[in-house]
Amino acid sequence: MSLLFDSFWRAVAYCMHPRVIALSFLPLVLMVVLSFGLGYFFWDAAVASVTAWLEAYEMVQTLLGWLERVGMSSLRTVFAPLLVLVLATPVIVLLCLLLVAAFMTPAMVDLVGQRRFAQMELKRGGSMLVSVFWSLGSTLLAVLALLVSMPLWLVPPLVLILPPLIWGWLTYRVFAFDALALHASAPERKAILKEHRGSLLAMGVLSGYLGAAPSLLWASGAMFIALAPLLVPVAIWIYTLVFAFASLWFAHYTLAALQALRASQAATVAATTDVIDMPPAEPVALAQDRPTPSLPPAAP
Repeated sequence: MSLLFDSFWRAVAYCMHPRVIALSFLPLVLMVVLSFGLGYFFWDAAVASVTAWLEAYEMVQTLLGWLERVGMSSLRTVFAPLLVLVLATPVIVLLCLLLVAAFMTPAMVDLVGQRRFAQMELKRGGSMLVSVFWSLGSTLLAVLALLVSMPLWLVPPLVLILPPLIWGWLTYRVFAFDALALHASAPERKAILKEHRGSLLAMGVLSGYLGAAPSLLWASGAMFIALAPLLVPVAIWIYTLVFAFASLWFAHYTLAALQALRASQAATVAATTDVIDMPPAEPVALAQDRPTPSLPPAAP
C-alpha cells in the first residue's frame, strides 16, 4: 500500500514537469484536429440521424413532451446533439488513451527512469511491435465489453460502475505493459503483473473515474452546445492530462516494484552462494571411534 501512495504522489509531482506539459500538447493537437474535422464533415448528418431515430420512439417523445410541460423545452432542441456527444465520448477517451500510450508513455518512462532508476539495467522484454499488438488486443476486448454491457447501463448504479471498470482494466493493461517494456525482461514483467494485479487494476479504475471528469461538461446542456468549440479542446486536454498522470503513476509503481523484485532475487542468490561456498565442517569423532587411553601399570 505504501508503494501505491508513494507512486501516486510522485506522479502528481511529475505532472508539473515542463516536459510532461509540453508532451501533452501533441495528443491534444491531433485529437482537436481529428474531432473538428469529423465534426465538420459528419456532425449535421449524425444529429439528423439521431433525431430521426428518437422521433421513431414514442416513449422518448413522451419524455420530451413532459420536459416541455415542466418548463424544460430547451432540452428538445439539444437532446439529439447532446446524445451524439455522449456517444462520441467513448471514442474520444479511447483515442486519447492510445495517443498518450504511443506518444507520451515512452518519453515519460524514460524521464522516470533517468531521474529515479538511472542504475537499473534495461532488459528490453517488450518491443514496439509487441506493445502495439498488446494495446490493440486489449482495446478490442475493452470495446467488446463496452458494447456487451451497454444494456446494463440503463440500471442507474451500473452506469457509474461498468464503464470506469472497463476503462480501468484497459488503462492497467496498456500502461503497465508499456512502463515495463524497456526495463524488465518478459519473465520479470509477468511476475510483476501477476503479483501486483490487484493494485494495478485499482490504479486503472481510479484513473478511469478521473477520466470521467470531463464528461461533466456534457451536463451543461444547451450551454455546452453553444460553447462546444471552446469546451471540446478543454475536455480533450483534461483527458490527455489524466492519462498522462496514469502513465506516470504506472511508471513509478512498476519500476519501483521491478527494483524490489531484482533486489529480492539478488539477496536470494547471495544467500544461496554463501551456503554453497561455506567450507565443510570437520567430522566430529564419536566416542567409540576414539582410542582408549592406556592406564599406567599398578604399583606393586
